[in-house]
Amino acid sequence: MITPAFELSQDPDFLTLRIKVPYSRVSEFDVYFEGREFRFYAKPYFLRLILPGRTVEDGREKATYDDTGIFTIQLPKEVPGEKFEGLDMLTALLAPKKSRSAKPLIEELDAGNDEKVVEEEDFDWEIEQTPYEEMKESSLCSPCTYGFGNQKSGVFSRLQDELNDVIDIKDPDTIPAAERRKRRLAAEATKFDPDHYLADFFEDEAIRHILKYKPWWIKAYTAKMASEECVDSSQAAVVSFTEDEKEQLRKFTNRTFLLDKRTCQQVYLSLADILLAYCYEIYVTEGENNVESPWNIRKLSSTLCWLESFTTISEVLVSFGRRVICYPLYRHFGLVTRALNDTIMILQLGKSAVLKCLLDIHKIFRENDPAYILNDLYITDYCIWIQKVKSKKLTALAERMQKAELTKAQLCFELDELEAAAFLVQAEEKELKDSDTDVSKQQLPPSEGELSGSDDSSSTSSYETEDSDSDAQESSASQDGKINPSQSTLEDERTAPLIDCNGLRRDTGTLTLDVRNDKSKASLQSASISGKLIEELGEQMQTAIRLTEPAEGSPGNRSDDSSGSSIAQEMGRSSLAYPQGLSPDHNEMRQFLEVTPESNTHLLLDTTKDASGANVDGVGWNG
Repeated sequence: MITPAFELSQDPDFLTLRIKVPYSRVSEFDVYFEGREFRFYAKPYFLRLILPGRTVEDGREKATYDDTGIFTIQLPKEVPGEKFEGLDMLTALLAPKKSRSAKPLIEELDAGNDEKVVEEEDFDWEIEQTPYEEMKESSLCSPCTYGFGNQKSGVFSRLQDELNDVIDIKDPDTIPAAERRKRRLAAEATKFDPDHYLADFFEDEAIRHILKYKPWWIKAYTAKMASEECVDSSQAAVVSFTEDEKEQLRKFTNRTFLLDKRTCQQVYLSLADILLAYCYEIYVTEGENNVESPWNIRKLSSTLCWLESFTTISEVLVSFGRRVICYPLYRHFGLVTRALNDTIMILQLGKSAVLKCLLDIHKIFRENDPAYILNDLYITDYCIWIQKVKSKKLTALAERMQKAELTKAQLCFELDELEAAAFLVQAEEKELKDSDTDVSKQQLPPSEGELSGSDDSSSTSSYETEDSDSDAQESSASQDGKINPSQSTLEDERTAPLIDCNGLRRDTGTLTLDVRNDKSKASLQSASISGKLIEELGEQMQTAIRLTEPAEGSPGNRSDDSSGSSIAQEMGRSSLAYPQGLSPDHNEMRQFLEVTPESNTHLLLDTTKDASGANVDGVGWNG
């Protein structure tokens, strides 16, 4: 037989069932209901439910069928106006399978009344689990258990190769719970990375963006708060299930879990641990599950990764906070706080919201190859068990989590000290940066440095552009008959390498002008001294030396004063002078300056003979 798709709704007087039975024989169907029991048969479909409230057959019942293959059946309520709870808990509505044995080993008597009595008892969330700590587990008398309600054992011995990628603990079938916790804490301490934590603490742009995301339960919680303030009690359900989720609920097998008080508390605490990891995953992926989603959920939940069994709420919060700081991509305490607040919100919404989250986790694990085993160990049983609990138990758990305080100091990673040290280093770097800025302001202005550097570059540039500027300098010198002050530096640099302090020509093969090394600085200094001496001697020549006419027929003969002035001007341009002690003799043959028609950088000392045959030196340009 096939279990058909179905859903339930209600109004004050009727309970309505919609059953989808495509391709069935409509002419042959059977409906039976009495009290809380309901049965439907239409070949090949069969449905048997345990209704959340009592119905009565009084002639008002009605059934219809449409072309889409849906039966709609209306059942009158025995007490008009009664509100049935848990209509969306489809698995819990399915009647449990009957035992095939003649005499069942365990029989559940008056399950409805017993459930009320158990649920109405006060649950002490702060109960001390001293018996758990004192228990001495051994492989003989008390095997290592795990899974939902610690009801499974020996699973990993058969599937060790597949489960190595799912859980962090090795050989859980031989390691007791106390040793698991000790190893978990040691692994977390080894994994903690202060640099990663501080990087996320200071560079938190991505984390602040993540925290702006609003999951579906925030909208549902807002709607619930608004509906509670509204006087009208008939409001729609704040949490709804998709068709895929309903289909998954129908596939689950309804069964009853026999849990003692201590085990029931562990189940609630492990549920909180799983929901915390799920809330973190929803935020970091912004509701879009990806290939890392199974890893995030099982890695952040000690229940799933280390098969942990908690005894107090504080242990749950500390464990989750430590794993968030150690393992995932975003390791920020703000994500721990947000996941805690959202878990409280989900618990306050009731078991429908919790079931919706569990179904999403079940789907994430179902689609991942190694993680699907966690569904068999935990999630499937949680999906079935949560449908039968009372929402007030979840509300009580939410209140205890809200009162519990989680600080960074409880994580035992010295996070406050790390942050304080990081702020201190940041302040020192800022002070150092400010002091460097003050020192830079006290340095010389850039213009002065550029001025000092331009002196060296000017000598080089003037030396390199000597030939191109020579014609303009000659014309300027010939107009006023004296050295142009702006050209003195250029002329000094031109003549300095070739003339010593006595005005004699130097060997050009031994003296060079190299502005690229330190030796050029000494050469430029000596050249400037020689240039000043030559300039003084030139001024003396203009007043003391008289030029005579050359011999007749000489091409350079000039008889007027203007020619002498021209020659004197040309001399002045060339900065030429006689050495001291060498003066013209009026009774002997006069000396003359031979001026070349174009500039030349070689200055020569000519020797002539007077009438008596004595050598007389003269200065001229080497043409």
